[in-house]
Formats: sequence, structure tokens, C-alpha cells
Amino acid sequence: MTRVLNAGRKGPQSGETKSVVVFLHGYGANGADLLGIADALGEHLPDTLFVAPDAPETIPGMPSGYQWFPIPWIDGSSEEEAMRGMAAAVDDLNAFLDALMVDEDVLPEQVALFGFSQGTMMSLYVAPRREDPVAGIVAISGRVLSPETLADETVSRMPVLLVHGDADDVVPPQSLPEAAEALQQAGFQDVFAHVMKGTGHGIAPDGLGVALAFLRDKLGF
Repeated sequence: MTRVLNAGRKGPQSGETKSVVVFLHGYGANGADLLGIADALGEHLPDTLFVAPDAPETIPGMPSGYQWFPIPWIDGSSEEEAMRGMAAAVDDLNAFLDALMVDEDVLPEQVALFGFSQGTMMSLYVAPRREDPVAGIVAISGRVLSPETLADETVSRMPVLLVHGDADDVVPPQSLPEAAEALQQAGFQDVFAHVMKGTGHGIAPDGLGVALAFLRDKLGF
């Protein structure tokens, strides 16, 4: 039984939805944390609906913070709990994306995922294992989960933009080249990378600019 993800929305400036960007937030944040980026992107993507779901699990002691799955070295959970949580979140996100495409009457190639940190991990895990490729993935400050299974389990391949700060002290910057290698070994042809100089665990203006150019290209603007 999948859990329904509550999502914030910002409609297309043109009033007509021709594409959708799904923001997937990081650990301890919520959908609203990324939805504000729609203000910077919207005028350049006028026919795009922006949707930002909250992850399915609340975090004890963080009333407005959510997680896609537990992180043992942060919350003391076990590896088994983390794996169970991730498997459940994968099902939840797949159900959310399926319903979104039906409700908005869009095809997978009209949808892009925009992940940050744990949201990037979910994006890079879920999208390649779905039957039809989405338009692209913007993967910021995250990594590939279970890289050893990616090649065998990949069903669809879409363009991926990897972005990471070289001063990230939460998810190591080395995660970017490791992700690129895993994706390329799994047969992904269009893997792009951008390093945000002097940036920690966040999104710098240059990273957002590269993400916008990628989205405009892959969503047909």
C-alpha cells in the first residue's frame, strides 16, 4: 500500500501545462524548500508546471522536516531500516509520478526530475528503473544509490545533469564522478556535469543557471 505524497504546486506562467518539473527535496527539508526555485525558473519555462512533494516520512523532532528514507549515520537507524524505508519510498514516488502524469495529461518525455541531496538519490534510483524515460534529471549534491546494481536494473536511459559543490561537507564532491561513471557503465549516453566552485551543500547561482539551460533544452523550450 503506497502512501500519498502531499505536494505543493506552482502553475505555468502561460496558463497551459506542456511540461512538468518535479522537485525532490533533501533529508530534513520539505517540498516548499525547493518550490521557491520555481520563481527563478518559471519565466524561462512558461509552459511548465512545478510540483514539489513532501517525502513520505516525518523526522522525530523536526515537525516540518521529512525524509525519503532513514540515514543510519544521522539518526542511528539500522541498515535494514534504511533499506526498508527506501524500498517503500521508491514505491511511493513511482505511484506519485504515475498519478501526476494521468492527472496532468502529460507523457514521461514531458516530465523532468530535479533532485537535491537525498532527492537526487531518489531521482537517480527511480527514474532509470521506470518503463519509459523522463525528459531528464537534474541531480544536485547527491549520489547514485546501489551503483553495483544500476547496469543490470536500468530499464530506461534519459539525459542526466550532475551538479555538485566542491566544498560539500555533507555528500562528498567525489560522489559526482562516481555517479557519472556508474551511469556511463549502465549505458547512459547523455551525462553532463557541473562543479560549483567554493560551494558547500547547496545550490549556487551558476549551478541553477546550468540546470535551467538543461531543462529548457530537454523540455523543448
